[in-house]
Amino acid sequence: MTEKIKLTFLGTADAVPSAKRNHTAVLVSYLGENILVDCGEGTQRQFRKARLNPCSVTRILVTHWHADHILGIPGLLKTLGMSGYNKTLYVYGPRGTKRFMHNLMELFGVRENYPIEIEEVLGKFLDTKDFYLEAEEMTHGTPCNAYSFVVKEKIRIDKKNLKASKLPSGPLLQKLKFGKDITLNGKKYTAKNLTFIEPGKKISFVLDTSLNAKIVPFVKDSDIFVCESSFHSELGEKAKEHQHLTARQTAEIAKKAKVKKLILTHISQRYDKSPEKILGEARKVFHDVSLVKDLDVVEV
Repeated sequence: MTEKIKLTFLGTADAVPSAKRNHTAVLVSYLGENILVDCGEGTQRQFRKARLNPCSVTRILVTHWHADHILGIPGLLKTLGMSGYNKTLYVYGPRGTKRFMHNLMELFGVRENYPIEIEEVLGKFLDTKDFYLEAEEMTHGTPCNAYSFVVKEKIRIDKKNLKASKLPSGPLLQKLKFGKDITLNGKKYTAKNLTFIEPGKKISFVLDTSLNAKIVPFVKDSDIFVCESSFHSELGEKAKEHQHLTARQTAEIAKKAKVKKLILTHISQRYDKSPEKILGEARKVFHDVSLVKDLDVVEV
């Protein structure tokens, strides 16, 4: 059975939250990993609303150190400490993250009894047998990263063909998962006939940036592209001034990068009563696009 990647959108607002939208945070859940992409103010309360345990978090990816993306970190750290968190918490971010994290912990008196590992990242920075993470630098007036979560392709045993082959089950079958043929009682069983390749998956996050040439190659062929869409193009100059993207720009990136699905987030409160304005503009350019709300769940 294919393990799905689950995205829980804990916060979908831009710099100013609204009654409908909390500050930015997305939880990526896969095979026991729960990776939090940004941690805006109020994120730990959003965990409760989503009926999720904050202690499930294994890693935090900080896109950049603007307040609306990180002010939930001190409270989350305290909650973990008071809830018996017993893992190492890994925090990754752009240049300056170590200094900012230490300053934040000092300011809020965070002295927890669990290890916190902080790393400044660019390129591929975590590579496990099942997935890897990578970061690319964006343009937002401060060190800023986009991130991709990439599940590796896997060799799976074709159960129907295996049953037809009458090859007995047992440890010998593990060889097939490494693409190796099996010889048993003088008969050869080929991995080619008894296995298939399960394609990998790629989820990319671009949460704050101005338009730049690095985005398209970084998010290329993503199964899901989660991107900020703070402005309608009629406010294009304002978007440029604040180093953000318009809905049209986001959709054009998705089209050029040949992603499968575009998800719009980081929505300005000015569109609270008319979110279809943002969504409609993107749909004129890219076909498979949705605009998420707080606590929405997407699986792939």
